Amino acid sequence: MLKILLVPCLTDNYAYLVHEPSTNAVAIVDPSEAAPVLAALQTHGLKLTHILNTHHHFDHTGGNLPLKEATGARIIGPKADSDRIPGIDEGLGEGDTLTFGNAKARVFDIPAHTKGHIAFWFEADKAVFTGDTMFAIGCGRLFEGTPAQMWTSLSKLAALPADTRVYCGHEYTLSNGRFALTLEPNNKALQQRMVEVERLRAAKDPTIPTTLGLEMQTNPFLRPASAELRSTLGLQNADDVTVFAEIRRRKDVF
Repeated sequence: MLKILLVPCLTDNYAYLVHEPSTNAVAIVDPSEAAPVLAALQTHGLKLTHILNTHHHFDHTGGNLPLKEATGARIIGPKADSDRIPGIDEGLGEGDTLTFGNAKARVFDIPAHTKGHIAFWFEADKAVFTGDTMFAIGCGRLFEGTPAQMWTSLSKLAALPADTRVYCGHEYTLSNGRFALTLEPNNKALQQRMVEVERLRAAKDPTIPTTLGLEMQTNPFLRPASAELRSTLGLQNADDVTVFAEIRRRKDVF
């Protein structure tokens, strides 16, 4: 089984150290900066072999080159955005498989936040790295895509097993949850979750990972079918993409 360690970076970013013990393969997912990653490697006695990028934004790739220089790690990122991934050695896209030690990850194209965004799904380890496409109780802004593209991307992730652990790029859960409550104030699962989120953040503890099952119950961006949410938006008879687009529009100005 993979061992996954959360590495806080910048102000609210998370990178993830992923250790495959049988071969000692070690990856860092979305390193925004090198120093916290190097410190974590030293603390745990690990040697970096892979750098995995979900998308090109600097707060997910800023550590690529210094980490590659320090460790010789191989950089793997989205094929559709390979020209914007610093130091990339291999580009992957929809349907490709990443072999990582004795572990394997299936790659999904999940564009809209950026045109070349991917996710890494380690099925056997029940873990998916979603970058800035899916957050805990949220989703990314549509910088380079459309609501329809983002809804398609989120739907791919939503189809994964409910016990899949979701590792996302930022600690946005508290703000996301407060927004979600404006849309579904009577959602009991969301109310209960927010009690725990408030407790964790008051203690400066992370709210990540979440699980896909919990997201399906509480994340408004996965819930355009919710009658309460549609009533709040006045979109009872709209299609899912229209409902999703209005949720995203409101979050942009929340």
